[in-house]
Amino acid sequence: MKRIVSYIISHLRILYLLSILAVTVCLILLMFPDNYSRKQFTYSVGSYWSGEDVYAPYDFAVLKTEEESRAEEERIREESTRYYTYDSMALSRSRDCVAASNHSRVESRIAEEVIALVYGGTGYCRDMGSGNGGAVLLEGNIGREIDVSKIMTGDDVERFVMERVGDTLRATRLVRWLTDTVLVPSLVYDESRTHLELDTRLSQLSYSSRMVKRDDAIVRKGERVSEEAAATLSALEAEESRRAMGEYNLLLHYLGEALLCVIAFVALYIFLKNIRHPMLEDIKKVTFAFFIVIFISAAVALVERTNPELVLIVPICVVPILMRIFFDMRVALYIHIVAVIIIGNMVPNSYEFIFYQLVSGMMSIITVRNFEKRSSFFAVALVIFSTYSLIYIAGVLSTDASVSGIDPERFLVFFINAILTLLAYPLIFLFERMFGLTTNLTLMEISSTNTPALRELSQKAPGTFQHSMQVANIAEDLINEIGGNALLAKVGALYHDIGKIMAPIYFTENQNNGFNPHDNIDYEESAHIITQHVRDGIMLAKKYRLPSEVTDFIRTHHGTTVTGYFYAQAKLHHSEDEINIADYRYPGPTPFSRETAVVMLVDSVEAACKSLKNHDKESIDRMVDNIINDKTEHNQLNNCPLTLQDITRIRAYIKQRMMSIYHVRVEYPVKN
Repeated sequence: MKRIVSYIISHLRILYLLSILAVTVCLILLMFPDNYSRKQFTYSVGSYWSGEDVYAPYDFAVLKTEEESRAEEERIREESTRYYTYDSMALSRSRDCVAASNHSRVESRIAEEVIALVYGGTGYCRDMGSGNGGAVLLEGNIGREIDVSKIMTGDDVERFVMERVGDTLRATRLVRWLTDTVLVPSLVYDESRTHLELDTRLSQLSYSSRMVKRDDAIVRKGERVSEEAAATLSALEAEESRRAMGEYNLLLHYLGEALLCVIAFVALYIFLKNIRHPMLEDIKKVTFAFFIVIFISAAVALVERTNPELVLIVPICVVPILMRIFFDMRVALYIHIVAVIIIGNMVPNSYEFIFYQLVSGMMSIITVRNFEKRSSFFAVALVIFSTYSLIYIAGVLSTDASVSGIDPERFLVFFINAILTLLAYPLIFLFERMFGLTTNLTLMEISSTNTPALRELSQKAPGTFQHSMQVANIAEDLINEIGGNALLAKVGALYHDIGKIMAPIYFTENQNNGFNPHDNIDYEESAHIITQHVRDGIMLAKKYRLPSEVTDFIRTHHGTTVTGYFYAQAKLHHSEDEINIADYRYPGPTPFSRETAVVMLVDSVEAACKSLKNHDKESIDRMVDNIINDKTEHNQLNNCPLTLQDITRIRAYIKQRMMSIYHVRVEYPVKN
């Protein structure tokens, strides 16, 4: 059991990677609809067919479109036959009603005239039913067709009475008496028989427009794809999908999709492993990369379930933009490729989708290279819209050889895609908080000297503040010279000494009245106060919520070196046995990146050069060489990726900057 637990602990990172891979693959497979059928042909109506001749492999029917079927159904409903039953007693009941009434002789005579008119023809009906088809009158088991236009209704009665009676009010009252009381319908609409007949006709409706015989030519190479050919190709795809259903194994389908996803992620892992990218060592960054793939896959799956034709509206380029902002161009490109390959296998028109996304993704990565201004987001959106549009126009021209095939609505889709890409801006801040990552945008914000931390530093330790500004400028230029994140180096240098806020007077750059408090305490206590500014800086970094990448500069800018002056003084006044070197050593760790190493070197050199009495070339050269050699000899640069060539360039650059700061003129050889 202990062996198993020990194995799990030692391989915890690998087990986590495998777990998050399994979860990601399962979520992607569950999100997308089960599209076991794929489009075999890529075409549009009116374009030229560039593939080989297509012949029908078997007999199959070409179904009507949904619009055609709906129109046919509506036509049948409109033309459906209405059925009526005949009431032979209607006439006598109406006359009896008039005879029993107490209306005037004139009104009774008009009523008799109406009865003669209504029942003397085809008949009287209150509910005619709906439709424009024929009508059948059922008398017993015998039915005969009748003319619907000759059937009398309440409107006909009203017109007749209005013509006979001049008084409108009296005529209205008489019409109401006749239609509500006197007239009994001789024709009654038979709704059940009408619906039964309609259902019978609808059940006989054919949903196929024509039959295609085996070996019939559907479309030949070089021909324009007509609407008929497009419908036939679509019917062939549907028929082949239906026939494949019998042999379709859903389990094997999911297994194949899962293997494709795993292969793509394994390829990404091998790439990152070979370039030794630090991303693999950070669980938060790995989780973030997987989350982004799941996030964009969910967006595509949602649109595909709603309307597969609008898949291109999803801003896939958010993936490379975010990856470029959080990491670098290579990681952004490869993660984008993996995401596009995985999603492209799940959507219709895979080739078109992958081509659009790969090209636009590469263009967005290039555009986002220096992403330090908000206006850059709009530039990226414009580039994405232009890329989509150019690809679409080129595709239409290559297939149709005509501009008539260009659909303006596609540009609206591209425009919405580009606008949605602007969501990358708020997502940056959201993901920074979720995963504890830092981007250049955040670094730009905290690089302002108006931040609370730097304002407090400038007020309480003005000498340290000026020193930090000087180190920041040199470190930024130096990283630009040798390669790395210059903005991170600048910000890290600005904050590396904020711990001195807690006890500014104990540091020489803040002593301006000749008083040195170290004169009144022992060397060990002085060393403790000096080294404590690293711990205090870490505490203040938490207080001001500085990113962990910036806090790293506070931890590492002295590495694990000792406070040289106080340690040397202690050795002079005490024996070796009485001195514990650990009391004089900074807590560390040593620098582990190019940026933290550069800040360490620049910090030490800048502070040391101020103590020189003579700022000539020889003194500065000697001081820079001594400091860099000392850091190297005491293994302070062993954990950072600086090469010997980098150190040589750093040495030369720092010397040149120090001489320019102290206005040292270089003596040139004089020619005889």
